[in-house]
Amino acid sequence: MKVTENSAYRLMQSNLNRITGELLDLRNQGATGLKLNRPSDDPGAVRPVFTTRTQLQQNERYIDTMGHAGDRMASADGFLEEVENILSRVKEISINAVNGAMSPADLGNMADEIAGLKERLTASANAVVGGKYIFAGFNEKTRPFTANPAYDPALYDENDLTTWPYLYNGDHNRTQLEITPDEYMDINLTGNELFMGISNEIAATGSTDPHLSPTSVDLFSVLTRTEEAVRSGNVDDTTGPGGSIQAQLTNLDIAADQNRTLRGSLGIKAKRIDSATLHLQDARIDLEQILSRYQDADMIEVFNDIVKYETSFRAALNISGRISNISILDYF
Repeated sequence: MKVTENSAYRLMQSNLNRITGELLDLRNQGATGLKLNRPSDDPGAVRPVFTTRTQLQQNERYIDTMGHAGDRMASADGFLEEVENILSRVKEISINAVNGAMSPADLGNMADEIAGLKERLTASANAVVGGKYIFAGFNEKTRPFTANPAYDPALYDENDLTTWPYLYNGDHNRTQLEITPDEYMDINLTGNELFMGISNEIAATGSTDPHLSPTSVDLFSVLTRTEEAVRSGNVDDTTGPGGSIQAQLTNLDIAADQNRTLRGSLGIKAKRIDSATLHLQDARIDLEQILSRYQDADMIEVFNDIVKYETSFRAALNISGRISNISILDYF
């Protein structure tokens, strides 16, 4: 078969274009570090790469969400520690008021300190993290605890929360977090259960009867009535001001147990969050390795191929230059 000059040039041009294209692909791989820069590079790897990238995005979302939840729970634990310290100090003051020979002025000073501790308790109950009240349930933009303007010590009834010294303006809903696909966990405590001793189930009914159990109390009522009992020096008269210091000492123990129990449950959930985060971080490493296997280039191999194709390209150009100088007149 006769090969014409045009055919030779077309064949030469085709080979040069092929080498140029392969060299360009190799240089792209060298620049990006990826052997899969477009679907046509490896059609069989496209689906697993997209699937792995999606899984990585979901993994990062879970890790980020749990990081925020962990910070929020850690902050809540700090406030609960403050509550425990407050209750401990109020109990210490109450014991001194019972056992010591105190003058009215001394009792007044003690009562004033309890009033200050009650303000600290209110500040903890109205704690804000990230611009949100953390003990307000879903009503995160509403200040959960405010003083009851209708409070009258003479009308106080532990079975009617409208007579209590503080009102709760939040709701009874706990915030849930999806820590793994289809696994949800409560990550907060509501103010009604933590500070007022009212279960979320009772709070959901809207009843003014708190249905307090023998192991739950309203912390604000305990501190308020302890202050009243200490100020008046009422040690054991349950019908007198504050219901007596002795009775409030019992309630302070209940309040401390209530705080510690809920704090412990929050700690267990925080530990579960930490465990889930570590698991997701390990899974992220595995996913990154899978993604790397499909899309990352072997840089040593790439650079060796670049050198090989550049050498081939220069040789092809050299031969093309020689062929282009050949003329039929050279043979006459």
